[in-house]
Amino acid sequence: MNDHDIHQKIEALVAEEHALFDRGQHITPDERTRLGDVNVQLDKLWDLLRQRRAREEFDQDPDRAKPRSAETVEKYWQ
Repeated sequence: MNDHDIHQKIEALVAEEHALFDRGQHITPDERTRLGDVNVQLDKLWDLLRQRRAREEFDQDPDRAKPRSAETVEKYWQ
């Protein structure tokens, strides 16, 4: 997955996240679960993008960056 693909996935997930937020108090339990899943996926994609950029900065192959587990990225301090 290249940077462009990652950005496209991020944009799609952000659009979905906004649509769910716009429902406000009318969100269903399934939608609330989906919102949590979207947030985790976004965290994983942003982490992958940061890894790729760091590898490029240090003249390493960005395609060797690997998605990390939800457990790993969810423990990061923002």
